[in-house]
Amino acid sequence: MTEDVDLLDDLLRLCAAAGAEPEVHHALPEGRGGWERAPMVLVGDDAALRCRGAVRRRGVMLVGHDQDTPDVWRRAVEIGAEHVLRLPDAESWLVDQIANAAEGVGRPALTVGVIGGRGGAGASTLACALALASARAGRRTLLIDGDPLGGGIDVLLGGERAEGMRWPDFAHSKGRLGGGALEESLPALHGLRVLSWGRDDWVTIPAQAMEAVLAAARRLGGVVVVDLPRRVDEPVAEALAQLDLGLLVVPGELRAVAAAKRVASMAGMVLDDLRVVARGPYAAGLDGRWVARALDLPLAGELPVESGLLGAQDSGVPPGSGSRGPLSRFCTAFWEQALAGGGVGEGGGSGGGVGRLGGGGVS
Repeated sequence: MTEDVDLLDDLLRLCAAAGAEPEVHHALPEGRGGWERAPMVLVGDDAALRCRGAVRRRGVMLVGHDQDTPDVWRRAVEIGAEHVLRLPDAESWLVDQIANAAEGVGRPALTVGVIGGRGGAGASTLACALALASARAGRRTLLIDGDPLGGGIDVLLGGERAEGMRWPDFAHSKGRLGGGALEESLPALHGLRVLSWGRDDWVTIPAQAMEAVLAAARRLGGVVVVDLPRRVDEPVAEALAQLDLGLLVVPGELRAVAAAKRVASMAGMVLDDLRVVARGPYAAGLDGRWVARALDLPLAGELPVESGLLGAQDSGVPPGSGSRGPLSRFCTAFWEQALAGGGVGEGGGSGGGVGRLGGGGVS
C-alpha cells in the first residue's frame, strides 16, 4: 500500500527478487478479507494514516526511505506494524521475509550432519539410513551429499541414473534459492529427495552455493540430513554452521578414536552440538561410553554390527531400507528422540534498517 512512486518501484523490484507477485493498493482494499488474507502487508509511510482502523494482524510492516522521525514509530503502533523498515538498508532482509511469506515457510527443517571419525567409519551409510527412516515415517526429507570425494550418495540409494539435478548444477548459486524449486529439481528416491554429486567433471562448490542450497532446504521444513567429509574447508564450515546437530561416527578402536579427536576439534570450532555415534565391534576394554568420554562429547547412541549390510549394498539394497535391522532401529529411535521436543527453534536476526515493535512499544 503506497502512492509513493519511488517507494513502489523499490518494493516491486524486491518482490520480483523474492519470486513473489504483489497486489498493489493505494488504500485499504475494498471488500472483506483482502487485508486479512494476504500473507504479508507492506505499508508505505505515506499510506499509514489510511490504515487506521484496519483489523490487527501479523505480518504488517511499515516501509519508507526515511524512517528516523519519532512520528514513524507512533504510526507503526497505530496500524499494528511488527517492523519499521528503512530502504535501502533493509532490502536484503526484506527480500528474505517476502520470499518466506510467498513460500508459506513455517518451522525450519531439523538439520542433522553426519561425519566419519576416520575413513570408512560408515558416515554415508548412517546418513542414508537416517534419511530413509525419516521418509518411512512420513516426514518431508532431503538428503544432501556434502562430500565431493565420496563417490555420490545416490549410488548407495541405487539412484545414480535417476533424473534430476546434481551439485554441479548449483555450483554458481548465490543469494536465495526457492525451497520448492530446489525440491522439485532433485531426484526422488525411496520417498525422499537427494542432492548428490555428478560423476563427470570435477566441480568446486563455493561456500555461497552451499549456503544458498542448505538455506533453501531448511525452509522446506521436515528433516534435512547432510553427509559431510572429515576435512573442514569453507563450504563444509558453511554446512556445519547451518546444522542443528552433528553426529560423529566412531568405530570402537583406539586409532579411530585418535583420528576422531582431530575431526571433532575442527568441526567443534563451528558446530555447537556434536555427538558421538559409537560403532562396534569394540576393541578389548572399549565400549560406546568409553569412546564418548575419550572424545569429551555426549553419546548419541551405539551402532551394533549388522551382518549382511555390505552384501546388501552390493546388491543394490540401500542401508537401513528395512525396518527390523539394528541400523534401522537405531535411526527410528534417534528421530523419535530428536523430534520429541517438537523440533528446533528458529535462529537468525534482523538485518540493518529493521526495527521491531513488541508489546505495543519499541524494542
